[in-house]
Amino acid sequence: MRQLAELFSRLAAKIRGLDYVDERALKELIRELQRVLLRADVTIELVQEISRRIEEKVKGDRVPPGVPLKEYIIYVLYEELVRLLGGEKAQSPTVRKKPYVIMLVGVEGSGKTTTAAKIANFYKRKGLRVGLVQTDTYRPAAYDQLKQLAAKIGANFFDERPVDPVEAARRGVGALSGSVDVIIIDTAGRHRNEAELLEEAKAIYEAVRPDEVVLVVDATIGRQAALQAETFSKYVPLGSVAITKMDSSARGGGALAAVAATNAAVKFIGVGEDIDELELFDPRRFVSRLLGMGDIGALVEKVREVVEEANIEEEMEHGKLTLRAFMKQLEAISKLGPLNKLMGMLPSPLMGKLREEQLEMSAEKLKKWRAILRSMTREELENPHLLNASRIKRIAMGSGTSVRDVKELLQAYEQAKKILRTLKRQGRRIRGLERI
Repeated sequence: MRQLAELFSRLAAKIRGLDYVDERALKELIRELQRVLLRADVTIELVQEISRRIEEKVKGDRVPPGVPLKEYIIYVLYEELVRLLGGEKAQSPTVRKKPYVIMLVGVEGSGKTTTAAKIANFYKRKGLRVGLVQTDTYRPAAYDQLKQLAAKIGANFFDERPVDPVEAARRGVGALSGSVDVIIIDTAGRHRNEAELLEEAKAIYEAVRPDEVVLVVDATIGRQAALQAETFSKYVPLGSVAITKMDSSARGGGALAAVAATNAAVKFIGVGEDIDELELFDPRRFVSRLLGMGDIGALVEKVREVVEEANIEEEMEHGKLTLRAFMKQLEAISKLGPLNKLMGMLPSPLMGKLREEQLEMSAEKLKKWRAILRSMTREELENPHLLNASRIKRIAMGSGTSVRDVKELLQAYEQAKKILRTLKRQGRRIRGLERI
């Protein structure tokens, strides 16, 4: 990862060092990005796609006001790299049931046994009791290696040398189930042929029905990681992927991108040899580190906020009002004064369409409404028709308000929508209503 980070941080520094960005400079930056991605072993198809998307966005988008072009290029680069590596959503470390059984699969040399211990240590540090089971009968040292690692981190170990892999998994899970919260099963990575390895993994899965199957992949294989993910997924349902040796290979980016392209979720990355050098993979944090920019989050939020405001304004110009837009306008109101003063901007015939108490909104009511809107999911803000009784009750509890308060807000929202549609039909440009 260090090599990869050096390449990308140099690119980010080059962008920020530009005095002026013209067509020629943009093309040179994209060529540099292509070289970096190819060195990371990202497929030529993905390299071409991300290059095209960045060029189209920078040349086709209206750069948000107040954001320098070179900062906007870094923002676009950040967004596209996050998308390349699987999107913004980080994997959850939550254990949904106890015992939670995790089965590791992968080929020889991927670092599977060490990763089993690292994952065990990860959960132990979260206060969970962890047990380890070894099922590898092909590599003699596998049992002793995992036993020693278990002792090192203080994890329980199923202390029976495996003779039959399937029986070892079954007996191990049975023996540890009453005493631990998480059980991790290590499997063989080597066999006489690939078919035997895959069939054994399938047999173990069917015997113990683990809650999660984790494929362990070596980062140094780069784009070939996709082939392993596709192959194993035909025999066992892959829940997630752990990529090892990210610290020692520039090709780790290729492995991450290749796995993401198969729609498998990367959950862990190994960033060193020590037992605690395992991280929960977060695409946003990973890309921030790649670009060598601790402040990238502030830049991303700034650009997104400006872009969102522009989108809301455009939607309202077309007579559309979502709860998300309504929330933005309420937040603006809080800085401008009572609603009854702002409503004076509306044509007088429309004033009667709102109830008197809505025009005399107090600061307390405005505070409640903002809390209610912030307790909604993005999906609910975009699609208010989803708000049934159970969702309204949840929102009220989450915002510290009442069901009545939520319904009152929704009534005011519906009134605002009617006014917006009326003004749109009259052909008015609605500047005053941008603040309700």
